[in-house]
Amino acid sequence: MANVRKIDRRTVYTLNVIQQAFLKLIDQQPFAKITVAQLCREADITRSTFYLHYSNLNEVLDAVLDQALLFNQDLAFDTAADGSSLLPACQRIAGAPKYRRLLMDPDLSEYIIGRIAQHEHDRVVPQIVQRTGLSDQAATSLFIYMLHGSFAINRRHHFTKTPEWYADVKMLQKFIDAGYGAFRKG
Repeated sequence: MANVRKIDRRTVYTLNVIQQAFLKLIDQQPFAKITVAQLCREADITRSTFYLHYSNLNEVLDAVLDQALLFNQDLAFDTAADGSSLLPACQRIAGAPKYRRLLMDPDLSEYIIGRIAQHEHDRVVPQIVQRTGLSDQAATSLFIYMLHGSFAINRRHHFTKTPEWYADVKMLQKFIDAGYGAFRKG
């Protein structure tokens, strides 16, 4: 049996300090320019403390994205007839302003989309299969397509819910629902 390390309050505090410092740095500069040394200075920790918890900055990025996805997964918006959320995962993350700059970093778009896909796949793809009758593989392709499009539209609106954003989301949902209907008929 693997050794499972209990996470105490100090560890939780340190992880939180590191992640908050990371988000503060993301507000100031692109991810590609952030260094472990800068993060340690901002978090007021030593490099050895950083490396006790993370191997590199990508692990911090993953932790921040995972936290954002888990924290916002039950965010209420509107729901489709089948009870699924109409609010895209990237917009649920952006519901917390502290994540918006991270989402706007052009060097991270594909990485973030990949992380969202990994997180949402098992929840969304079965819904697509159920609504369309497509195979799991085809539904996955449709899911990836919709995720990229949703991210692009949300990015265009700077992940801010403006009246124009609401109009775009409504139009895209109508388009998606029509597509689902075409698969069911066809």
